[in-house]
Amino acid sequence: MKDAAGSTVLVASAETKDNGENNSDTTSANSSLGDSFRESDEMLENENETLRERVGDLEKKVYEQRDEILCLRATLADVLRRITNLEGSRGPSHISNINSNGGSPHHAHFKENLGRLKVYQTNSDATGRADWRRSGINGHHNSNHPQSNIGISKYRRANLHQSTGSLHSADSQSSNGLSPSPSPSPYNRGTPSPKNGVGGNLSPAATSVSPNQLRNGGTNGTPSPLAKRWSSTSDFHSGSTPSLFSQNSAMAARNNVTARSLLNLHVKSSYTRHGTKDSTFNADEGTVRMFLRGRPINLYLPTALVDNYSLSRVATAPLAKLRLEWVYGYRGRDCRANLYYLPTGELVYFIAAAVVLYNVEEQQQRHYLGHNDDVKCLAIHPNKLIVATGQCAGHDRREGKAHVRIWNSVSLHTLHVIGLGDFERSICCLSFSKADGGALLCVIDDSSEHNISIWDWQKGEKGQKLAENKSSGDTVVAMEFHPLDKNTIISCGKGHISFWTFENCCLYKKLGIFDHRDKPKYVTCLAFTANGDIVSGDSSGNILIWARGTNVVAKAVRGAHEGPVFSIYTLKDGEVLTGGGKDGRVLQWDAQLTKTEIETLIPEQYGPVRAITEGRGSQLIVGTTKNCILAGSFQLPFQPVVQGHTDELWGLAVHPEQSQFLTGGHDKMLVLWDSLSHTAVWSLDFDEAIQSACFSPDGAVIVVGTVLGHWFAISAETREILSHHNDGSEPIQVVRFSPDGKMLAIGSRDNIIYIYQANDNYHKYNRIGRCSGHSSFITHFDWSSDSTFILSNSGDYEVLFWNASVCRQIPQSSQLRDTDWATTTSTLSAATIGIWPENADGTDVNTCDRSHDKKLVATGDDFGKVKLFTYPVTQPKSLCHTYGGHSSHVTSVQFLPDDTRLVTTGGKDSSVIQWVIC
Repeated sequence: MKDAAGSTVLVASAETKDNGENNSDTTSANSSLGDSFRESDEMLENENETLRERVGDLEKKVYEQRDEILCLRATLADVLRRITNLEGSRGPSHISNINSNGGSPHHAHFKENLGRLKVYQTNSDATGRADWRRSGINGHHNSNHPQSNIGISKYRRANLHQSTGSLHSADSQSSNGLSPSPSPSPYNRGTPSPKNGVGGNLSPAATSVSPNQLRNGGTNGTPSPLAKRWSSTSDFHSGSTPSLFSQNSAMAARNNVTARSLLNLHVKSSYTRHGTKDSTFNADEGTVRMFLRGRPINLYLPTALVDNYSLSRVATAPLAKLRLEWVYGYRGRDCRANLYYLPTGELVYFIAAAVVLYNVEEQQQRHYLGHNDDVKCLAIHPNKLIVATGQCAGHDRREGKAHVRIWNSVSLHTLHVIGLGDFERSICCLSFSKADGGALLCVIDDSSEHNISIWDWQKGEKGQKLAENKSSGDTVVAMEFHPLDKNTIISCGKGHISFWTFENCCLYKKLGIFDHRDKPKYVTCLAFTANGDIVSGDSSGNILIWARGTNVVAKAVRGAHEGPVFSIYTLKDGEVLTGGGKDGRVLQWDAQLTKTEIETLIPEQYGPVRAITEGRGSQLIVGTTKNCILAGSFQLPFQPVVQGHTDELWGLAVHPEQSQFLTGGHDKMLVLWDSLSHTAVWSLDFDEAIQSACFSPDGAVIVVGTVLGHWFAISAETREILSHHNDGSEPIQVVRFSPDGKMLAIGSRDNIIYIYQANDNYHKYNRIGRCSGHSSFITHFDWSSDSTFILSNSGDYEVLFWNASVCRQIPQSSQLRDTDWATTTSTLSAATIGIWPENADGTDVNTCDRSHDKKLVATGDDFGKVKLFTYPVTQPKSLCHTYGGHSSHVTSVQFLPDDTRLVTTGGKDSSVIQWVIC
């Protein structure tokens, strides 16, 4: 019995041991299998990444070859044009002899190649790519092909449509090569958009004429419409068929810009040559050749610089620097809960990439500039000193990702940067926890699922994500931690309000239950009463109270506002304020949400209520949807403390004598600002969107150009319209008086510069003529100091010179290499070579301006950066100081008349920033 028992125990022990070993073997096998799967996944991922890179490299080579073909075609056109000019210069008899006798072998070879080129053009398909097999370029040439015997005059006529000045004259400053054609403009299908920056309308071709007719000016001895200045890149606008070369160029440029494939995962869409990287210097002619989107641009250096000029020399950055002094504007048009009052006596809000801390009483601003793109939301820590701000994805692939920055509002020092690589698109809502002293931060991003995440933001420099969940497929507009319940979060948005519980590193959601009468299209805002109930406002003008700890409506106030409720704020004494998004009213309610008789109306010109916060004492601070901030109370009227534009800004003009400047935008508002008091002197509403503006030399008259081709002369003192003119239907891009004030130049998007004579103290204007020759829209121009000449740039990177009094182009641009220019606003000139980065594609630099003492040049680019160079910027390698603050493309930069300050305007960010030069 004992032995049996003992043996039984031993057997059981052995079985247990075997089972343990089997389990261990099974675990080991599973672990090995898991490792094997992980290794396989990593190998597949690496292979996929390698494959994508190889495909990207192949597509890059295809683009480069396409660009090389484009440049080769342009070069061939240049050669053929020069040969045609040489033959034409020998006279009609020589040409007739060649045609009758069959010509020399060289000429026969030229005609044969010309025929092939024409066939190549004719056989181009709809995408701008030629069928090389049909064209006979690489195969045997068929001498019987009807296109092979095409005449010189016919080719020359077709080639004129995309001619450039430097193709005809070695002295011309106009760019060599084929002009890339633009993408369609939102204003006109024939002109490129401001953002594309690549130019040239596809104008109809003229009827066929012979070289003799071209030289003689027409068939009857009268000036022919084809007898234009040879240095011009203008398209001829009489006829019906567009130039084949222009068509192919347009399609090739469009293909390069719009192609989207695996290449774009790794490589930025590139062109053959960019910016100043491949610049060359011709010492004999004293020219620097740079490239923009593959197009060569010849710029004549001043004579004094030619002898000692070297491309390898590096120009130093200026000793002067910029310091951000003031930001005009506030982002209330599309952002909520973004206005707070700090214990330091400062208002904190944001616009563009800058967070502003504004002390209204002391009239001082401080700025947090840690962001590099649009700031979209803001949250204040319970200690009222720490601020969290979230931004959208920016330009930089690494640092430009959507993320949250947590910083100290006293020192402006960044404490933590969380979420780099974790969020999509942008951050739409932020909130610090309140019941536990702000230990947690809740974030909702702007992805398709609007993911909600909880962060221990104090753990390390990047924080630690504790939980994440999908919030809603619909828009989320507001989110807050409950002030009394530690782990409760409320969010709301399109058609929903959600009650979240955070437990054990997990997020659980309960949707709010609406009565069928109260189901709104949007829940627009929320707040908390003193006892912890939730108050929500919606797009129907209703106010709902949700009892603490439940997801059902405890009380409803229907029709509290006419239109949506945009803001709810709980005062320190427990009373509740609500702001209307349509009626513009601010209403006061008691703690039980019973309406009192106290209310106030925000003036209509400042817009509906967007945000409400409590200021010092009984003062209320209200942000509006028209980007204004007002201060007042129920007893005192509201006055603006911050004003701004609400749409894209393009017009900027600096007063010639005073410290004032003018801004105009697509919000149809013209504003005169005082740079010393940082306030608006006056504002004027227009019927049309404003594109450009300038002051008369004495500052008494303002000229404003609109997007519909109208321009107005306005009294700066009375704001009375003195004169009204219309030049075309395209936007007026640039307006500028001559230095002596006798002439006014109007640069239009229809490719023409209109010249007017100014009379009667700038009250009356008579048009002298039109400077017609550009093949794309006018972007910039400058007057010479003697008011005789104009230097102009266009959207296809063309540089032309004009005699303003007779409206004629000057083809021999070398004659003006030593001209003294009154201003330097043209981005393409000998004095601004170095403002272009090595790999600039032509759209990078939007604007520039030279200081009045001729020591500095400021530029604004497409990436929201303002740069400061030493003038002149003739070296391709020029160092500069770079500054952030804008989040959109910088559209204008101008120095104030005493050169103590610089003013810059942003495009879509609608901001105006004033910098001190120190």
